[in-house]
Amino acid sequence: MRLLRSILFTPGNNMRMIYKTPTLAMDAVILDLEDSVPMIEKDTARVFIRDTLDLAGSGGAEVYVRINGLMTGLTAQDCDFVIQKGLDGVMLPKVESKEDVIESEKIIEKLEKERGMKSGSIVLIPTLETAKGVVNVYEIAVSSKRVIAIGFGAVDFTRDMGTSLSKEGTELFFARSQVAIAARAAGVQALDTVFIDLADKEGLIKDSQLAKQLGFKGKFLIHPSQIEPVNQIFSPLPKEIEYAKKVVSAFKEAEARGLGAASLEGRMIDIAVFRQAEDLLALAEAIAKKEKKK
Repeated sequence: MRLLRSILFTPGNNMRMIYKTPTLAMDAVILDLEDSVPMIEKDTARVFIRDTLDLAGSGGAEVYVRINGLMTGLTAQDCDFVIQKGLDGVMLPKVESKEDVIESEKIIEKLEKERGMKSGSIVLIPTLETAKGVVNVYEIAVSSKRVIAIGFGAVDFTRDMGTSLSKEGTELFFARSQVAIAARAAGVQALDTVFIDLADKEGLIKDSQLAKQLGFKGKFLIHPSQIEPVNQIFSPLPKEIEYAKKVVSAFKEAEARGLGAASLEGRMIDIAVFRQAEDLLALAEAIAKKEKKK
């Protein structure tokens, strides 16, 4: 199971910030070539990222690069610099259809072959940032075996909708729900949008709790100060882990007796509850493995 509770954006043209990434506790870092990098700095960012992939991952985080979308004409050039060993995956911005994923995959597949890399070694995280992308989210999520997660980008989504971000987030509720449900149906993780108010820690916590309740498995971040609270929210509590172990044990005992459900502490445990418990234990195990490596 890939651990993607906290995914920190780091501008690819900022070497100071890239050098800091190994000291941080996020699960994944996204070295950015898109929105946070001005056009005049893109060439510099490509070189910086190419030369620091191993460094960025040396602290235990998975390493992704957000390339520029197909509509910019920069995708192939970005990939030429970053598709190499040391890269875990590519984040595809502003995806609106399965064709966007398939076309990007062709570019990556060609480079993997040319560079002696295992086919399919570079995974993909498409992000939905427009109304069209949200409408087509399921077909995007199942468009390639490389897709391991789908992300939601609220800032560009609200621009596309002609609205703006609010504290309450009511304008995002349907889109977030759509993305989370489609991700679950496709068997991939759903990753929630950034929280842009760095001074509002309480708001970050509430927003992350809502995302978790909707079914998201992690959140994109824009500052190191957001890592710890987000990791805590998307991690199971000790009491939840212990209860999940009891659920798994009770269901397996019932199954061995030819029963399709069990009773535990006054609650019925069926196959759906059993699978949810297994998912929670898999997450707990992935977190424990990461902590052990430190």
